[in-house]
Amino acid sequence: MSRRPISTSPAPPDDSQRATKRQRLDHLTPESFRNGVFLAPMVRSGALPTRLMALKHGATLVWGPEIVDKAILHAEREVHPVTGVVSYNGKSRAMFTTHPLEKPYLIYQIGSADPELAVQAAKTVMQDVSGVDLNCGCPKPFSTHSGMGAALLSNPDLLCGILEALRRELPREISVSAKIRLLPTQDETKKLVERIARTGVNAITIHCRTRNMRPRERALVERLREIVEFVHELGLDVAIVENGDCTGREGARRVRELTGADSVMIATAAESNPSCFSSTPLQDVESTLVPSYLRLCKYLDNHWSSTKFCVTQFKGTRSELSKTDIQGLKLRIAKAKMYEDVEDIVGSWMGEEEFQQITRAVEARPPRIPTVAEQAEAAEEDIPAPCATPPDRANPEPPSSGAPKMGLRMPLPAIITGSDMISPTPTPGGTR
Repeated sequence: MSRRPISTSPAPPDDSQRATKRQRLDHLTPESFRNGVFLAPMVRSGALPTRLMALKHGATLVWGPEIVDKAILHAEREVHPVTGVVSYNGKSRAMFTTHPLEKPYLIYQIGSADPELAVQAAKTVMQDVSGVDLNCGCPKPFSTHSGMGAALLSNPDLLCGILEALRRELPREISVSAKIRLLPTQDETKKLVERIARTGVNAITIHCRTRNMRPRERALVERLREIVEFVHELGLDVAIVENGDCTGREGARRVRELTGADSVMIATAAESNPSCFSSTPLQDVESTLVPSYLRLCKYLDNHWSSTKFCVTQFKGTRSELSKTDIQGLKLRIAKAKMYEDVEDIVGSWMGEEEFQQITRAVEARPPRIPTVAEQAEAAEEDIPAPCATPPDRANPEPPSSGAPKMGLRMPLPAIITGSDMISPTPTPGGTR
């Protein structure tokens, strides 16, 4: 039998000619840090129940509280068999808790002054988070005493060395970011921001106060626009997030217009009312938020002291409750020593129902469709190399039964096949 001649059909298109597959990304990119309103990292106040409530009410991303690198290295990871809560337990209780529901939106903040320890800490928790953030802005002694937090602002070599190590050692799907403060002058701040931006981070959050400024002092928001424009001129794909004096979604819109920032991060207002991310925040939080928050905390087995602290920080606009009512409720909670002591405030312990409401709210979010650049990058990774016969080799003879070649076959009628080939079966879940 004679062999068929070499095929004269055109060669398969190279990767650049292939149509890019439209897909959803399962990791954070600089684009994930744009057009958002974020929950700031807050020690004690940034507990899991608060983060979940913030997500329910519209927070785009949430930061966990700062945890020192060495501390998490000695923690024991445990998953609750019923609730799914993931706990990193210390000697007496959990030092960090999370839940798979928040993983796509969770940034873990590290307190570190050592590149190697920072990487070890990040790798310890990376299976449960979507990104890690280096704390370079906290001015409090517990953060700065070992060269961490705001102390890194005066040691840019170490600061950038930690970020470079994180970016180099962590998988691509784990985002890396930093949270800093303004330096005394614009030139100093821009130099530091440029150095950080060139480490490969996805985002830089800038708290618009200097290290020596206190929370009661007005944030220097007007300084940020020049810094944002400077980063744009560098041509680096790094999102800039504003932090300082924003109280809600409408305030975030105004801050972005004023500064040009990509997103805004909220701390104090969210500590007082986690629903501040909504366009219609809850009023009378003592009756509209506190009972559901307590139910959620008990269901998630949040330590009572943590729950008690967070609830006592809640406050907001009064609509129907009187000041006396609010003071009475806070006094009751302050005296409580366990969840059972506030049972009459809660009504019924339907914590699982509270969690399901949050789950439905989070899962109802529209999918984040990647940008054109991200799609192209994902396509390069996912599409295998085209298969083609080498140019110096003849195409192999296809298997044959020896039967004579027939003309084109007509499709069998649907009544025989049981399927209508003209109307293909839709892709499960619709188009992506």
